[in-house]
Amino acid sequence: MADKSKLWYLENFNLFSSLKQDSMMELNKISLEKEIGKNQPVYFPNEPSNSIFMLKTGRVKISRYSKDGKEMILAFINPGEVFGEMAYLGEEERTDIAIAVEPSYICAINKDDFSQFVGENPSLNLLMKKIIGLKLKNCSDRMGDLVFKDAKQRIISFLFMISSENGKKIGDQIIVKPFFKHQDIADITSCTRQVVNDVLTNLREKGTIFFDRKKLIVNRPGELKKLINN
Repeated sequence: MADKSKLWYLENFNLFSSLKQDSMMELNKISLEKEIGKNQPVYFPNEPSNSIFMLKTGRVKISRYSKDGKEMILAFINPGEVFGEMAYLGEEERTDIAIAVEPSYICAINKDDFSQFVGENPSLNLLMKKIIGLKLKNCSDRMGDLVFKDAKQRIISFLFMISSENGKKIGDQIIVKPFFKHQDIADITSCTRQVVNDVLTNLREKGTIFFDRKKLIVNRPGELKKLINN
């Protein structure tokens, strides 16, 4: 992509929305653009944590594997989000794996260059800590869901989380684009694909949600929230 396009994408990250134009130009200089094919890795566990990444287009899956090879999906990264951010806090090696689940464009910034940039733009330090804190909270919440909630509650909790964090409110509805494949939801919530299909179909029949391959529409967010603990 052209350098001008890279700058346009950077300007549309919420993290950088308050920066002045000269700061944006400097950020543009220190960031590198990469195209990652579907099912290709961005990084592996035990690799040096040298960079911080920002997703421009596509979707990236963050996972961790147990010693017996079982995958635990920690998060899906959507356009406009930062990942690999623990490098900013001094992480030496990656503890998880990042895979592009669809063709993706990312911006990569060397962690030392980014730290210097943040030093020149102190407001970013607080925003980065908020982002990291929120991700750690979401990870903790997911662990709690796996321990204390049944399969239906975990799926509904996931739907509520992504609609709250990634959805766009239009009137009384919340729209999430793109939506997840049923198998992805099953992997995230530690359920079977059939259980996910049954729960989503039931919610759609009741009119609580609507979904297809491209989007999720939450028609009654309040009702969805109540169902998490029912």
